[in-house]
Amino acid sequence: MKSPLLNCLLSTALVVAAPWVWAEKADRDKPMNVEADALRYDDLKQVSVFTGNVVLTKGTILIRGGRLEVRQDPQGYQFGLVTAEPGKRAFFRQKREGLDEYIEGEGERIDYDGRADTVKFTTQAQLRRYQGVTLNDEFNAGVIVYNNLTDVFTLDGSPAAGASGSVGQPGAPAGRVRAMLTPKKEVPSAPTSVTPLRATPELGGAKH
Repeated sequence: MKSPLLNCLLSTALVVAAPWVWAEKADRDKPMNVEADALRYDDLKQVSVFTGNVVLTKGTILIRGGRLEVRQDPQGYQFGLVTAEPGKRAFFRQKREGLDEYIEGEGERIDYDGRADTVKFTTQAQLRRYQGVTLNDEFNAGVIVYNNLTDVFTLDGSPAAGASGSVGQPGAPAGRVRAMLTPKKEVPSAPTSVTPLRATPELGGAKH
């Protein structure tokens, strides 16, 4: 079992520049596919509302929730708002580019912004990084914003305005954020060649 480098409570806001967060950049340009129990489409407003066991896929992105509202702006950028079923949290998953690593997140509400290429988790928010099936890092907060373009995510312990309920994030008191970071293993370097030792007169190599 790996020992965490950090398992502590942090202040109400935290900004993390995460070199491991490089997600699949091509996901932004992939088509959005949605499955649900029901759909209401407004062609004039370019808004679709999916309800009941909603599953969204976009490249390596997977989002699940109880309700999804999707709209598209005149430039073709897509925006999605996912809300969880009562008593549950919506789910997000995305692959890290070129590696067997994944980012997962949960929250009562998930906002996807195709123009800014950001994902926002609100209320009981949690973000996790997996290497294969092994959990490496975990973050809990009231609000988490993940920016796919800048490889930076921001955590805020305070619940968002208008968020349902008064409880804080899972695993941390209200108004705080919690982080668990697993030490990164260094790749062992190739052994260097060793010159064999030779006796010298100064070191007693010659007999008297």
